[in-house]
Amino acid sequence: MTGEVHKRGFPPVVDPDVRLLVLGSLPGDASLAAAQYYGHPRNGFWRLVGAAIEQDLPALPYEARLAALLAAGVGLWDVHAEAVRPGSLDAAIKDAADNDLLGLIDSLPRLRAVAFNGGAAAKAGARLLAGRPDLALVPLPSSSPAHAAMGFEAKREAWLTLRAYL
Repeated sequence: MTGEVHKRGFPPVVDPDVRLLVLGSLPGDASLAAAQYYGHPRNGFWRLVGAAIEQDLPALPYEARLAALLAAGVGLWDVHAEAVRPGSLDAAIKDAADNDLLGLIDSLPRLRAVAFNGGAAAKAGARLLAGRPDLALVPLPSSSPAHAAMGFEAKREAWLTLRAYL
């Protein structure tokens, strides 16, 4: 079918001290082009997670942002490893192959919670992690600029709840 593009995500950003894992669905086009998590300049992720760890992450170069997350005990990955998706909207994801979330989680001895950036990630991630009552599963409003129904300050308040797991 015309417009169908197979997309593959990034490897996880974790170390053994991760206490909170933030999962998106699958990187969008701007992120894939930049080869960076949350690479769209209007995506609020770095501001939101930065507020939770009390650091100005947007002011840092990308590699320093990742290092700051890890230093705060926060890891990143996506629910889906790859999928067919024209454009960047989560609603367009189909034929998704999931990442091995359970395998990753088993390698993180200090992990306390998994947060989901947006509804699509939360729905798929909750299904994959249903057998892990030892972890808090935290749905969050999407940081995507496409999720404009909620203002930034309301999103920020929701994301600040992540502090409880750090």
